[in-house]
Amino acid sequence: MDIKQLEYFSQVAELGSFSKASAFLDIAQPALSRQIRQLEIELRASLFERTGRGVTLTAAGTRLLKHSRGILRQIDLARSDIDQHRNVAEGRLVLGWPPSLGRTATVPLVEAFREQFPGVTLCLVEGLSTHILEWLGIGRLDCGVVYNTTPTANVDLLPLAEEPLFLISPRTPDDDVTLGGSITLEALAELQFIMPGRPNNIRLLLEQSLATVERKIKVRYEIESIPAIHELVRRGHGHAVLPMNAIGDDNCHLDKRLSVRAIQPELATSLWLATSTHRPSNLLTQQALGLIDSVIREEIRQRSIAVRSLMLPA
Repeated sequence: MDIKQLEYFSQVAELGSFSKASAFLDIAQPALSRQIRQLEIELRASLFERTGRGVTLTAAGTRLLKHSRGILRQIDLARSDIDQHRNVAEGRLVLGWPPSLGRTATVPLVEAFREQFPGVTLCLVEGLSTHILEWLGIGRLDCGVVYNTTPTANVDLLPLAEEPLFLISPRTPDDDVTLGGSITLEALAELQFIMPGRPNNIRLLLEQSLATVERKIKVRYEIESIPAIHELVRRGHGHAVLPMNAIGDDNCHLDKRLSVRAIQPELATSLWLATSTHRPSNLLTQQALGLIDSVIREEIRQRSIAVRSLMLPA
């Protein structure tokens, strides 16, 4: 039995699938299966039961997973202790990144990392908040930026910023301005929306807000891609509710084919920096959290100023 076999076994167990674990670990599925089979032969026990939808743990597999988590955590702690003793931040940092920040904050973050951590490889993995929290749980990410979440036993959270939400609509010939005016919750309830499926955090916030006025959201299409949502709204297929970072281009220039309105009373989504409580935080992660915090706060501040200036009367 070796560490690599335990890592492979843990990923298959966490994901419930050899194919998913193969893709995550970036190894061929036959090679992964051979490693697991060798582990089963050595332990003289079957670890997984194959089902039509993947695999489940046997009683022996459940016991081994408990031991594997402890062993792998101790290895991570040993590596972290050595890194801290050397007082050198190096290696690879994998950060979960929401699509709304992709166009505005990615370049400033990469440039800040290059300056502060020249020897670090930064890997940005884009995904919705629910996916980022799942990836943190299985160890795919070192940390992640998420929307509207709450502390749990599995996640530590650092508050970053509040972002107001806006209604994005296809612009009609009657619209005098691209951005301006506001809309009530009651009026929102009359619209057909394009948004991610539940449990997307912005969708849940909108549903809860409409419930306060005894109304329900009308979702026409469930789409998890911000660019696709923008294009569908442009083509008149529905409306969307998005944070300021998902509006316009990098320089806050608004698409003339869209109409953007504030929501009254104001709805705001919160950004958080998340880390897993089950994985030790090494020196690189500890130092990187401060840098990520400062970059995002500055980008949100500048974006807020730019968007609100556009809403002021000429």
